[in-house]
Amino acid sequence: MNKQQILIHLSDSNTAELLALGTLRPAGYLVTVTTDLEITTALLKAQRPDLLIVGEDYSDKPAIDWVPALLERFPGLPTIFLASRDSSLSPIEALRIGVMDYLFLPLKANEIILSVKRALDRNRYWKEWLKNESLRNTKSLRKQINELETLSKIGRAVTASLDLDSILETVVDAAVEITNAEEGSLLLLDEDNGQLYMRAARNFQDDFVRTFSLPTHDTLAGEVIRTGKPAIIDEKTPQKIRTSYLVHSLLYMPLIIKDKVIGVLGVDNRSSDSTFKEHHLALISAMADYAAIAIENASLYSRTDIERGKLETILNNIEDCVIVAEQSGKLVLVNRTTRAAFDLLSDDVVGKPLHKIFHNQDLIDFFHQNQHQGPRHNEITFNDGRIFNAHLTPIPDVGLIAVTLQDITQLKELDRIKSEFVNTVSHDLRSPLTAIVGYVDLIKRTGALNDQQKEYIQRVQKSVKDITELINDLLDLGKIEAGLDIRFESLCLVSLIKDVIDSLRSRLSQKEMELNLDILPDLPPVLGNSLRLRQMVTNLVVNAIKYTQPGGRIEIKAYCEKEQVILSVIDSGIGIPATDQPNIFNKFFRANNVQTTSAGTGLGLAIVKSIVDKHQGRIWVDSEPGQGSTFTVVLPVSDRVTKLDQETVIH
Repeated sequence: MNKQQILIHLSDSNTAELLALGTLRPAGYLVTVTTDLEITTALLKAQRPDLLIVGEDYSDKPAIDWVPALLERFPGLPTIFLASRDSSLSPIEALRIGVMDYLFLPLKANEIILSVKRALDRNRYWKEWLKNESLRNTKSLRKQINELETLSKIGRAVTASLDLDSILETVVDAAVEITNAEEGSLLLLDEDNGQLYMRAARNFQDDFVRTFSLPTHDTLAGEVIRTGKPAIIDEKTPQKIRTSYLVHSLLYMPLIIKDKVIGVLGVDNRSSDSTFKEHHLALISAMADYAAIAIENASLYSRTDIERGKLETILNNIEDCVIVAEQSGKLVLVNRTTRAAFDLLSDDVVGKPLHKIFHNQDLIDFFHQNQHQGPRHNEITFNDGRIFNAHLTPIPDVGLIAVTLQDITQLKELDRIKSEFVNTVSHDLRSPLTAIVGYVDLIKRTGALNDQQKEYIQRVQKSVKDITELINDLLDLGKIEAGLDIRFESLCLVSLIKDVIDSLRSRLSQKEMELNLDILPDLPPVLGNSLRLRQMVTNLVVNAIKYTQPGGRIEIKAYCEKEQVILSVIDSGIGIPATDQPNIFNKFFRANNVQTTSAGTGLGLAIVKSIVDKHQGRIWVDSEPGQGSTFTVVLPVSDRVTKLDQETVIH
């Protein structure tokens, strides 16, 4: 029995019910009757029936006014119009607006059944025809969509997974399906033996895949490897055309990475005589590119993993503590030495904030302060008494900061013992030296001395003087390193520099040297110890005078830049060899080009370096043998010092 739905809209309810009950429902149709146009419209919107039967409306709305609008709103709906003898809608007008049949009332049952059947059959015919036309017209489009979906699927696989075997199998399967081929294979070149082996396959026997080997000479795959161009075979009868197995048709596409062919993606037909078209070339080319990308990604990941393993091995075997963190302070890496030094037994410290792992405020402050000023170092003391020499290196390209910690606790203790020994010995030497000086003076009073005796006495006096200078320098260096001169005040370097120059005028005059001053008059004050800063400037200028030939030139510059006072002492002297410059601030070190007869203890620049360090400054030298030297000191202005230093200021 038909279950097709028919909607009847007639203003005459008796006629409508008679038509529904007496004719259509007995014939097996589902019938809905309505006499109101708004209800009819609502029913059509809610669920469109298979057929609409309308008649002349005997109200104020004749059919010519509302039927065309109704059919225009619901196009394609099969409609039968039941007309009265004086209908406002003529048959020609009805056909023009899309009515499928035009019947006059009254009707016989067989006439209405025949009209309904004819309208429904015709509508069904048009639906089938439209569907077939739609399928025919969209077949090519659907095929392209399927191909794009296949390529998209492979692309997602390449980006979502590093399982190379799985990706390559997906590529080969898709190549077979998208070209309707019988078999597919992916051949890779073994550079050690020059043979091609099958890395992934579809519809090949496992034994054949495992044992397959194809030379690159005198084979079609080898030709693709050499030329980097695809190849297509289309034979009427199966032939063994340089493939090692019989095929009717075959398509090979090169796998290229950085202009180098590493393999071949192929599809073939052994039984079917279907051929591959130019269209298939573009599809297989895209899949070959995906396969090449997957191979390259896997290779890069493998190399990265190896390098990462090497890096971890290197870091874990470094005896210094290594801490790498983001600029925000979140830990990225700690090595084995760090874990052992700070009892970090948990493996989940990576990703946690620095302050939650290392409970030392000095280390936290050292990490966060002035991250953009380049590498720097500091000594950090922990609560358990250990002292670490910390080196911080920003890595701006990747947004990381590396800190290395060297445990120098024993070295600091040895240095303390050494300093105490030197200070003790220096103090103990003062008394015998004073006695020597006294007895030498008494010798002169005992009587007349010959020239040789006078020369010996002069040598003794000079030796005592040199030893005394050495002892004084050692004692000064010990005081500076011990931090005994901790009382700082706000100082003006301009007046201090001028005082030093005035005290050295006689030395400059003796060597007939030219002195130029280029000092900013309103130089901002620095926070420091007056005695030590005066000693620093004196040592630098004396050093320039000592190693500059008579008639030479010395220039002193002082200016401010980025809240720092910069002092430069420039001379035209003998210069310092490049190999000696890294050691020039070490104790007792003297450059190789300095004459042995030149007086000096080898502690002057070491004292300068210690003074600069105590004032939170930096010092370096730029020099070229025969061209002179430039010593540059950078000191922070007084409002940039640390809180610890500010507590010792004298105002």
